[in-house]
This record gives sequence, structure tokens and C-alpha cells, in this order.
Amino acid sequence: MNKYKKLAFNTMIFAIGSFGSKILVILLTRLYTGNINPADSGTRKMLEIMANFLLPIFTFSMSEAIIRFGLDKKYNKGEVFTTAAVLNFLGLGLMVLCSPLFRLVSFLDFIDGYTILLLIYVCTSALRALCSQFVRAKGMVKLFAVDGIFATLMLFIFNVVFIAKFHWGVKGFMLAVIFSDLSSALFLFIVAKLHNYFSPRLYNRRLATSMMKFAVPLIPTVIMWVITGFSDTLFIRYMHSDVVQLGEDAAGIYSYATTVPNLISVISTIFYSAWNMSAIMENDSKDRSQFYEKVYSAYESLLFIASGFLIAGVYFITKIFVKTSEYAEYGDVYKYSPVLVVAVLFMCLDQFLSSIYAATKHTKNSFWTSFAASVSNLILNFFLIPVWGIQGAAIATFMSYYLCFWARIIDARYYIPFKFNGINNLLNTSALLIMCWMIIGKPFGYVIWTTVLLVFIIYKNYQSLLETVKKVLHR
Repeated sequence: MNKYKKLAFNTMIFAIGSFGSKILVILLTRLYTGNINPADSGTRKMLEIMANFLLPIFTFSMSEAIIRFGLDKKYNKGEVFTTAAVLNFLGLGLMVLCSPLFRLVSFLDFIDGYTILLLIYVCTSALRALCSQFVRAKGMVKLFAVDGIFATLMLFIFNVVFIAKFHWGVKGFMLAVIFSDLSSALFLFIVAKLHNYFSPRLYNRRLATSMMKFAVPLIPTVIMWVITGFSDTLFIRYMHSDVVQLGEDAAGIYSYATTVPNLISVISTIFYSAWNMSAIMENDSKDRSQFYEKVYSAYESLLFIASGFLIAGVYFITKIFVKTSEYAEYGDVYKYSPVLVVAVLFMCLDQFLSSIYAATKHTKNSFWTSFAASVSNLILNFFLIPVWGIQGAAIATFMSYYLCFWARIIDARYYIPFKFNGINNLLNTSALLIMCWMIIGKPFGYVIWTTVLLVFIIYKNYQSLLETVKKVLHR
């Protein structure tokens, strides 16, 4: 099986396991919008972001190290799993000891009443990540895909029970995630027989040092991405403006404006799960530059086409996922999604380029480019949100991801050179941004012009997709 077919096969397996489950998670948005008011929805989103903030810090980003070292044949898989598990345990213990300090930070007041649940949420998420990433590192992609379906099914069931039946709101959401993650971890531990890979005698101090050197620079990187999303919600929730409406309700609306853009993230997550494995395994191949060029070109084209369709149909797609009958405030959610679609597109491309840093072990570069994006996001939020409100946050997010993209596309290709069509990227981006303006502003004839721009994007990108398909089908 050639490298293109292997990538396509793994992507297909992950797609089977992830697509239905990801769509199911997005459909849960209707459950949330029908049972949780905008203010509590903002709190729910803040707690979710806070968990994602704490996770890489107190697990030392070991999930990334497990993939990098677990796929490398030079390392014993039992030592990789045990060493990562021990480091995770120590980090999570430190988190519990530090948790009283959360009360000293004034803008973390949304944690009040949820601290214990938040700590358990992070611990179970870490346990699931440890097991699932190791299963992937072992090459058990089918089991990894099955677990994706199982975990989401459990999440759906627990959400229905705790939110729709018991009406526990935010607490019900957190309990649903905790129980689904715990179910997934136990499922993987039993089916993959992970007990065979865990033993105190397998702990390797030298390997721990190597894994920490690889993973620690990724901690700020992951945190920076979380801050980018976290700061948007914080600014919208706590800033004052005489021009636009801000506050808890606005923060809740913004949280659901990411629903449609997350459909792009679904594509990215499926592909990146397979691509990250290929990037590591093909790191020493002679034709890796050509491999990167072909895959990147097709991936970028797919994202531009998918984004074009989502922006064109954002109003109708939002109606499917966001329930407006209970809370009329959710009716304007679709207006803030188009720019976020373009933002997520570039977040996906940023993630692709980060695989170069992971494969070549230049993770420090990943930190610096993420740092630049986060700082720019904070500055732009400060100036744009008081003037443009929720739309200002969307624009700030797009511009920060876009800045990171250009920094990485220049820097990352020093380590793995591959051809990149910058003009084509600029044309596609411009077309998408004009479509955003058309959908938001609705000028005369906007439907016709939006359709024309969508056709233009398809025309500019279909060729790259066809070339990669031919590579996959070539024997």
C-alpha cells in the first residue's frame, strides 16, 4: 500500500468512526439551545474552554508525545504508555493541589459551584486521551474509530438523561462529558488490553525526559489556541460598550455561532488524525517534500470548497442545529458564523503545518507562531469588540489565525520544503470574505453574487483534488 493509499485508508476509517459522531455532537446544540438559556450557555462554554485550558498544562501535552514516540519503532510501546501515564498522574495531582488558587482570579467567577466537577472533567478527559492516543499509536485505527462512535453515543445518552429529562443544565452537561469519557477510557483499556502495557517497572526516566522535551513546548502552543477562543468569550462577557450589546447573553450567542464553523473542524479532525500518523512515519522518506505538496494542496482545496458551501448555506444550516423557538435571541446566530468559518479554515491549515514541527521535533517554532496569533487576538479583541460586538470577536479570531498561517507557511517550509501557491490562496480567501459580506449585509442581488463566487472557488480548487485522487488510485 503506497503512502497516499495508506493516508486515504486511515482517513476513511477515521471518517467512518468520527463523522457520524461529530454530527451527533453538533446536533446536541438543539438540545442545549432548547433547554439552556443564553446566559447559562455562556457559562457552559466557559467551563468547557477552561477544561481545555487546564488539560494540556497538567498533562504536559502527553497526548501529542504518545503519538510521536508511540509510532516511532525505536521506542518500547509499554515504556511509552507507562511513562506517559505516570507523568499524567503527577500532573493531575498537581492540578488538584492548585485548584484553590482559581478563586483568587476574579474573572473565573463562572467556576463557582462547579470546581469539583471541573477537576473530574479534566481527569476523565486526560484518561480518555491517554488511552485513545496510545491505541492510535499502536496502529489500531479501527478500534480508535469505533471508540469515537461509542463515546459520542454515550455523550448523547447522558446529555438526554441529565439535561432533557432531569433538567440539570450546566451541571448535567459536565456530568454527561465525565461519564462518556470514563466509559470510553474503560472500553479502550479492556478491548485493547492496555493493562499489558502498564507496569511500574516499565517507567523509563530517560524516555520521560525526551517526551517532556518534546511536549513541554507544545503546552504554551495549545494554551495559546485555547486563549484565542477563551479571550473572545471573556471580552464579550465582561466588556462594556455603548454601541453594541455585550454581556452573558451575547457570550452565549457567540458560543453557538461556532456550530456551523465546527463542521469544517469535523473535516480537519478526521483528516488530521490520519495525516499526523503519515507525517511522522514518512519523516525520513526521500520524497517527503512532494508528498507534503500533494497532500497540502488537496487539503487546502477541500477546505476552501467546503467553506464556500457552508457560507452560502449558513442561514439554513444554522436553522437545523440551533433551536430558536424557546429563546428568540438565538435567531441572529447565523450572522456571526460566516467569518468564523474562514477563521476555522485557517486554524485547520495552521494545524496541518504544525505537523511539520511535530514530525521534525521543532515544537518551539509551533509555540512562537501560536504566541504571535494569541497576542494579536487579544489586541484585536480589545479594539474591535466594543465597536462591532460579536462580529468584532469573529474578525479578530480570523485575523489572528490568518497571521499564524502566513508565519507558519514561511517558517515550516524551511524544515520540509514544498511548493505553495500563495496567489491562489489569496484569491480563494478574498472570495470567501466577499461571500461573508454578502451573507451578513444582504446587498441587492447577494444570492446571485454568492453563487458566482462559490462557482469560482470550486473552479479554482477542483483540479488539486483530482490530482490527489489519481495518486490514491494509481497502482
